[in-house]
Amino acid sequence: MKPAKTIFTIEYGFLLYCINGLSRTSWELKGLLLFSMNSSAPRVLFISYDGMTDPLGQSQVLPYLVGLSKAGYQITLLSTEKKDRYAQHEKTIRNITEGAGIRWEHIFFTRKPPVLAKFYDRYQLRKKALALHKELHFDMTHCRSYVSAEVGLLLKREFGVKFLFDMRGFWVDERVEGGMWNLESPIYRRAYRTYKRKEAEFIAAADGIISLTENGKGEMQTWPSYPGTPITVIPCSADFSVFPLLTPEDRKTARQQLGYDEDALVVSYLGSIGAWYLLDEMLAQFAVIKQLNPGAKMLFVTQEPKAMVLAAARKIAGLEETDFHVLPATRKEVPKLVAASNLNLFFIKQSYSKKASSPTKLGEILAMGLPVICNDGVGDVADIIRQTDGGSVVSTLDAASYEAAARSIPELLQKDGSQLRQKAQEYYDLETAIGRYTNEYKRLLDN
Repeated sequence: MKPAKTIFTIEYGFLLYCINGLSRTSWELKGLLLFSMNSSAPRVLFISYDGMTDPLGQSQVLPYLVGLSKAGYQITLLSTEKKDRYAQHEKTIRNITEGAGIRWEHIFFTRKPPVLAKFYDRYQLRKKALALHKELHFDMTHCRSYVSAEVGLLLKREFGVKFLFDMRGFWVDERVEGGMWNLESPIYRRAYRTYKRKEAEFIAAADGIISLTENGKGEMQTWPSYPGTPITVIPCSADFSVFPLLTPEDRKTARQQLGYDEDALVVSYLGSIGAWYLLDEMLAQFAVIKQLNPGAKMLFVTQEPKAMVLAAARKIAGLEETDFHVLPATRKEVPKLVAASNLNLFFIKQSYSKKASSPTKLGEILAMGLPVICNDGVGDVADIIRQTDGGSVVSTLDAASYEAAARSIPELLQKDGSQLRQKAQEYYDLETAIGRYTNEYKRLLDN
């Protein structure tokens, strides 16, 4: 007579065979069956206030979870999705999660009214998480940022479920320093006080804490609420398969496409332009670069409108509209455009909350073998540049520092791209990040 586990596996295998090739609903059933077959594995509820149909979810959540699922953990993913993006990308995310044996559940993101919408989202997440726990009896919650952590803390207090606080950054202070929460408003002032209190509760109650930076870790260890819980540093990783080492042939092709001269100095910027990225200061730096390198060009690879860049450039002497290309790109298209540049430039607003920030773009840029001009005072950026010998760090955003950075460019252009990539891989590689998460899961769940 066959053992019960063997019979169970054969029966589920037959069911999977029967539903292969059928409708999307059947593929959802297939995912649930794969999920159930791994019933002896530790059960983890991963809660994210970011959507998996958002670019961030696809680059900074799903790759980790796929790796953790392969490591033998039974992952249920509960995310907060925007309706328009969900309609557009739901099938893609289903394919990824089902293929990895991850059960994906979601709620829809609420936009209005400000602040109060977050409380409603928290209510939805809590209701959904409680229903899932009643069904699956989780061993641990892995909570990405603060709104998700409220639910994880509830499950710990009510049911003894272990709580991993994946902090991601000093979210409450980011809201204020980034201009999203104006403390002159009673609503935002109350929200700030509420979430600072909750932040202390999360730190005090967590069984494990994830920080993006050593700088952020050191700051947390000074907080009165910190009880000595292990803090693991895992920076935002880069997918080195998506961002390959750029070659001279890649540069030649990209420059032909964009109409750049073969010997022109081209400075690139990658990513969004918002409250945290200092457009005026970056353009001031480029103006100094152009003074020393007549004919220099700047390429913005961003979803932001070209008019935003040009309006800011008009305020700076010596810059012309013809100095700039501003082009959108999908994640996979980025290397083909960035290949036109010799180096990359970005400045980020320095603030208290940025101690805990890990700019994803730095890993992606170094992965492509490009040197960087950037500013310090942001997470571990300055240390990473020194460790990788990856570029020039501007300490103060003033004329003297801009000139010093511009004069360092001949030296930057002599750097070996393959060495930059290799050194960056030691810090930013996705498999390294998955390994650190796996070690933390083992620490919390093996017993």
